[in-house]
Amino acid sequence: MNRKMPLICTFGAQSMTGLVLKSTGSRYLVKSGGKVYDCGLKGKLRLEGRKSTNPVAVGDVVDLELDETGEAGISGIHPRKNYIIRKSINLSKQVQILASNLDQAVLLASLINPRTSLGFIDRFLVTAEAYGIPALLVFNKCDLLNEELKKIQKETIHIYQTAGYTCYEISSFDQLAVKQLIPLFTNKTTLIAGHSGVGKSTFINALQPGLALKTGEISSAHNKGKHTTTFAELHELDFGGYVIDSPGIKELGLVEMKKEELGHYFPEIRSRMQNCKFNNCLHVNEPRCAVIEAVEKGEISEERYHSYLGILNGEEMDWKEWEMR
Repeated sequence: MNRKMPLICTFGAQSMTGLVLKSTGSRYLVKSGGKVYDCGLKGKLRLEGRKSTNPVAVGDVVDLELDETGEAGISGIHPRKNYIIRKSINLSKQVQILASNLDQAVLLASLINPRTSLGFIDRFLVTAEAYGIPALLVFNKCDLLNEELKKIQKETIHIYQTAGYTCYEISSFDQLAVKQLIPLFTNKTTLIAGHSGVGKSTFINALQPGLALKTGEISSAHNKGKHTTTFAELHELDFGGYVIDSPGIKELGLVEMKKEELGHYFPEIRSRMQNCKFNNCLHVNEPRCAVIEAVEKGEISEERYHSYLGILNGEEMDWKEWEMR
């Protein structure tokens, strides 16, 4: 929407503005004036033709109407500064808006129980870049790493720091380490993402004691996490700001883009592409390509470059790699 929807007031109805804390498909928890309302959608919103399966998302600022009986309904959605989507499970072109109005996205990753692959990290970062959402990486479960895995993690962090991303190493059970990250979240709305079992809920519990979010166990059969968060939910932080605990994501679609645009979503490629000989350079085998030269010099990691080529060749459409289970 490009503008705020006008409120349609009936006799005795009260109008107010609220923040969507949780969506369960047909009902929404909305905070307004210090109270939380269990809301449905007003008729106009239900009937509007939309490409998304959910017209209202966690993080939305909405207009509420409170009738004489105290029943609240959402009548309008304020313009979003950004949002992130995932594809609908079926084969239609519909998408689901996972969350909106984000200041940043944090990917919680781990090298063990479960392992987060570089390909997964790269696709998450490309998605965040495509939607204009700053992203950073937090590597969890450092207390479980042996010396070999610690070395691999250091090398992995070097790859992403060289690409321009901020990285941190923590254990979610070390509350002191987690609290040192508080300035990153203060007065910001942050989406927390990652594989099920990577420790998202444990991390948020350490960040904001008292929430008591349900935490899960790792499946011994598949070494993967069990779902403990079914719907995205926004939680207020005592020190200012919000975090959004996200559920497992099977499919997370990128915006449609031309092949020439993909390089813009890799910061280390974006900063060099203007030096390529051709304006429409795909950085594959073109002569005098500044990106290929940077890879050969070790200025761009081969791992990141191979991820770029994989996405360029259409491998990003295999959304099974996004499965968070």
